[in-house]
Amino acid sequence: MTSVLSRPAAAGSASTPAAPTKVGRLVDQFERGLDAPICLTWELTYACNLACVHCLSSSGKRDPRELNTDQCKAIIHELQRMQVFYVNIGGGEPTVRPDFWELVDYATDHQVGVKFSTNGLRIDEKVARRLAASDYVDVQISLDGATAEVNDAVRGPGSFDMAVRALRNLAEAGFRDAKISVVVTRHNVSQLDEFKALADEFGATLRITRLRPSGRGADVWDDLHPLPAQQRELYDWLVAHGEGVLTGDSFFHLSAFDSAGSPGLPGLNMCGAGRVVCLIDPVGDVYACPFAIHENFLAGNIVTDGGFASVWRDSALFADLREPQSAGACSACAHFDACRGGCMAAKFFTGLPMDGPDPECVQGFGDALLSDQRTIPAANKNHSRGTPLQLMTRRPEGFGDGLLSPAAMPSHMCDENPLTGFTPSVSTSDR
Repeated sequence: MTSVLSRPAAAGSASTPAAPTKVGRLVDQFERGLDAPICLTWELTYACNLACVHCLSSSGKRDPRELNTDQCKAIIHELQRMQVFYVNIGGGEPTVRPDFWELVDYATDHQVGVKFSTNGLRIDEKVARRLAASDYVDVQISLDGATAEVNDAVRGPGSFDMAVRALRNLAEAGFRDAKISVVVTRHNVSQLDEFKALADEFGATLRITRLRPSGRGADVWDDLHPLPAQQRELYDWLVAHGEGVLTGDSFFHLSAFDSAGSPGLPGLNMCGAGRVVCLIDPVGDVYACPFAIHENFLAGNIVTDGGFASVWRDSALFADLREPQSAGACSACAHFDACRGGCMAAKFFTGLPMDGPDPECVQGFGDALLSDQRTIPAANKNHSRGTPLQLMTRRPEGFGDGLLSPAAMPSHMCDENPLTGFTPSVSTSDR
């Protein structure tokens, strides 16, 4: 069973273990850090056939330093020893790695369940039947519009049909409870009922997540993040219809809408970065949060720092995050216990102070800071194949400002083969 990480004994009592701290709420225990992450995201590759405008990892081209098959299997062994029950595999598009299915089988054979996110590229009828025969693999299909027009403006032409085809193949093969993963934007927040109906049609579960201003998402956040009235619309929908809808605690900043008599939003309402969540990237770098792929949140590297367990246990960054954090001005807010100051990554990538309010603070405290002069951190990793989708100059009738156009999308699924030069047997000396 995953337990709270131990703290050093007090000075002068090195031989005597410190008495366990009495904690009440689960969130208080989690804030101290666990001996293994509850949610581990592992991006196997930056290679991708799409060029989604909000991609957190700016995916497109494979990094030539990508971990090889043996290195990935070594990580799986560590996860098994740490009793990490499942791992979220993503990318890029993870299924384009030639060893993807080998690694999935290896993980499940070693008691590490797999949930992988895909745009549906490789989920044909044969693969769907294979997945339906496994008890330890979960599939999450990315879809950012309940219609092709809305989805393809963000993810690229043909991506809606590709995702729906994958969902249909899974359903017809008897795969139970696939996930439809939606990043909520100002153009799809009104489609939540349609997304839920789509999930019901294919026997799937709807999962919605928050748009973060990181990766390529930093370039489109101003145009895509839900407006204040839409934030309230989203909150009301989750309270009324959110039973059985997964959120991954993405929307704890909305908890400041909670009021007496309201059932409120379920979840931990905390930032789990480095405490209960983290990310492993394709070259073995470990980041505190899947939404914060930036050198400021780099905890270490699996290859150079003694493996994943060593980074999780001994990283100075993680140790800092597991200590009490300053709430700054938010500590005086009556809603602080509900929203906990919001998302660390959202604040960082919009240039707001880490101890200040969330940029989408529903009480409006982030608005003044956003209107001030800010220094936006520059992305230090970009694997894009070229220019991603651009803001359209002429918008279809019926759509507001900021809708994106697929006009700049590559004309083929991969104008540049993301696997060019890929050799799974690359040794560590080649990194």
